[in-house]
Amino acid sequence: MFVYLAAILGIGMYPSFKKSISDDGEGHTAIINISGVIAEGKEANADAIIKSLRNAVKDEETKGVILHVNSPGGSPVQSSYIYNEIRKIKAEHPDLPIHAVASDICASGCYFIVSAVDNIYVNPSTLIGSIGVILEGFGFVDTMKKLGVERRLVTAGAHKALMDPFSPEKSGERKYMQEVLAQVHQQFITAVKEGRGDRLQIDEDTFSGLIWTGEQGEKFGLVDGFGSDDSVATDIIGAKKRVNFTVQERLIDRLAGKMGATFAQSINSMGQKLMLQ
Repeated sequence: MFVYLAAILGIGMYPSFKKSISDDGEGHTAIINISGVIAEGKEANADAIIKSLRNAVKDEETKGVILHVNSPGGSPVQSSYIYNEIRKIKAEHPDLPIHAVASDICASGCYFIVSAVDNIYVNPSTLIGSIGVILEGFGFVDTMKKLGVERRLVTAGAHKALMDPFSPEKSGERKYMQEVLAQVHQQFITAVKEGRGDRLQIDEDTFSGLIWTGEQGEKFGLVDGFGSDDSVATDIIGAKKRVNFTVQERLIDRLAGKMGATFAQSINSMGQKLMLQ
């Protein structure tokens, strides 16, 4: 047991980020990957991405940054943290270009993040947008009745069990939660407007939660053009060499995170989850 644990801890002591160099040349373009659901405990979490950004900016050879994104969205809080960090870096380093390149999808929380960058590049078939908020959950009241199961719940506070999946909805609860979602949605909208500015072509569908192709997104001002990591690094930033600054999660942290996440997910799956997706 001791040898096994020592091996795990040894792996966990490797550097927190890995540089993979593509081409020779003076200076480089920093690549930071954002892939999958954006959430605390996931690979795409605010702490890891912010650390990646700071590592890239500190490197004197970095001539520009590309966020390579492929995500359906996720936590509004995690997305907001990353968005704010990008805005902060841009204010502190106004001459350092920060762009985003989206591959298959950049929706909702992912779009929240990339709206902070200088320019967004996509493929014509990339799925983009989905500027909305969703609260997911289930109701098991009728099922419990059929099974003969009685819910015994004691609370202090009239709405402590708000939206409890095992209890009937109380009057006004759905309306209240709709107001909460509307506030989060407005925060999302404000961030997109601040980030994109007058490039946005706003109509009644822009913030409705609809998703568009990259080709449609260019017409609406949601993206700035078509491009890949290579073309943006070479033609836009002017540093063909690409270095990956994405923080690599240590094995020991990943194992610990999964152990904790298993219990949390089992609880969340029975209740509600607020997501930008």
